[in-house]
Amino acid sequence: MTKTLMIAAYTEFNLGDDLFIKVLCERYPDTRFRLIAPQAYKLVFKEQRNLKVYASDSVLLRGINYLFRKTKLHPNFVQKLLTERSDGTVHIGGSIFMQGEGWEEYVANAENLRNKSKPYFLMGANFGPYQDEAYYRKYREIFREYADVSFREQYSYDLFKDLGNVRLAPDIIFQLKYSAAPVQAAEGKILAISVIKPSAKALHGYDKLYYDKMKDIAVHFIRQGYAVHFLSFCQHEGDQEAIGQILNLIPAELQAHTHAHFYSTDINAILAVLAGASCIIASRFHAMILGWVFGKPVFPVAYSSKMVNVMQDARFGGGYTDFKHLAELTAEQVYAGMAAGTLDVMLQANQAEKHFEQLDAYLEPQPLLEGRRSYES
Repeated sequence: MTKTLMIAAYTEFNLGDDLFIKVLCERYPDTRFRLIAPQAYKLVFKEQRNLKVYASDSVLLRGINYLFRKTKLHPNFVQKLLTERSDGTVHIGGSIFMQGEGWEEYVANAENLRNKSKPYFLMGANFGPYQDEAYYRKYREIFREYADVSFREQYSYDLFKDLGNVRLAPDIIFQLKYSAAPVQAAEGKILAISVIKPSAKALHGYDKLYYDKMKDIAVHFIRQGYAVHFLSFCQHEGDQEAIGQILNLIPAELQAHTHAHFYSTDINAILAVLAGASCIIASRFHAMILGWVFGKPVFPVAYSSKMVNVMQDARFGGGYTDFKHLAELTAEQVYAGMAAGTLDVMLQANQAEKHFEQLDAYLEPQPLLEGRRSYES
């Protein structure tokens, strides 16, 4: 019997999180998936026939939720109804357990939506950062009730490894297999820079320094004969604004050698730039992962410990920096560091299959062929 699963995910047009959803749906073509997300997500997944997107910003859905909220029956009636009428839920994503203000209310609302009589699969996450022991203890209680919990880095796994339903595997996107035509430049060499707005990542006071450093790196590579392509993975988190700030710092005579790409609904457009790049500056976590998958030299600019944790797990031997040491970084160091920035991720790609073991068993798919890659664009 065909099963129907609810997807819980971060739906703010973030490339990495949208790739998670795509991977999941393409792995199980005979399973029906449901997702509540903004209307434009119907464009993101227009070719995904087994995924139905319910527009969270539609007048109908908002009206129904408003009515039930005013009558104090349920604050998110539509999501609760769809969850009740599904065979289970897959919560897929990366940084989905960062402690924020008012976390108790957030957790209570999420638990109110969960149908505890049906399986709940958590896939591909990392835990934290967190400050309160109560936050950690609360999730220990909750995770015990999940059908499966899979983390993507050792630190998070170690926090919960004594629970019988917790496992470890490399990031799900290590499975990516991309075959479309890459972007090419007239110069023949491309530096791709995925950017962030540091203050949007709680790195307050770093915006100007970061923009100056990215400008310096871009100028240095342009003078070495590169075209520089700036990538925004998530406009909602300020990536597009950051690109504008950096471009304003680049001398006018070098502007012709720069390009900007803003992810909104076309996943393959961004992947094509990364696939065509000669090397990558990765401020975004999944720019680092995708760079390795594409076999490119990568220089990570780590905005959080999760990037450093994954580099350590993968035994990455190339150069990188974090924001504590960003002021010391020079463009010359980045240029030289690219020589050792590649990583063979075949092992990680195979191990990433482990995220799906319990969901495979629940959905009873056809036996997987040995060596099969789960996600193909």
